[in-house]
Amino acid sequence: MFGKFLKRAGDKESLQGAEQLVAVVRRELQSADEESVQVVAAIAGLLGVVAYADRDYSRAEEDRVREELSRVHGMTASGVTAISAVLREHVLEVATVQASRYCRTLRELADPELKRDVLQVLVDLAAADGEISHAEVNVLRQTAQALGLDQSDYNAAQAAHRDKLSFLR
Repeated sequence: MFGKFLKRAGDKESLQGAEQLVAVVRRELQSADEESVQVVAAIAGLLGVVAYADRDYSRAEEDRVREELSRVHGMTASGVTAISAVLREHVLEVATVQASRYCRTLRELADPELKRDVLQVLVDLAAADGEISHAEVNVLRQTAQALGLDQSDYNAAQAAHRDKLSFLR
C-alpha cells in the first residue's frame, strides 16, 4: 500500500543547492582531496551567503565572487563559471538554509589564518557594491562568530571599508 511512496534504492534525484555546489567543486577540482573540496565548497557557499545578505545579488558582487573563486589553486575559468552558475541558481538556499553548514565545515577543517582570510574576503565582497548594509554587517558578524573568530578579527577585516558602512553615513 505504501510502496509507491517509498524511494527506490536505484532512484537518483538531481542534486540541488548545497549538494550541487559540492558536486561541481568536486568535478572542477578533480585532483583535490575530499577535505579541500569541502573547504572550497564552504568558502563558495559563504560567498553566496554574503552576496545575498541584503537580498540583492548584484553584478558587482557576482564579479567579486568570480574573482575570489579564480584564486583557488587548480580552479579553471570554466570551473569559476560553473560554481557561479550554481550560486546564482540556488542563492536563496545557499544563503539561508546552508550558512551554518558552511561555517561548521570551516570551523572544523580550516586553521585560524584561513578563517581570518575568508572573513576578509567576505567583508571585501560585502563592500564590492560600494556599500555595506546593516544586513550584511549582521551576517558578517554572525559568520565571524560561527567560524570561531572574535570581534577583533571582525573589526580588523572591516577596517578598510569603514567608509562603506551604510548606517554610519
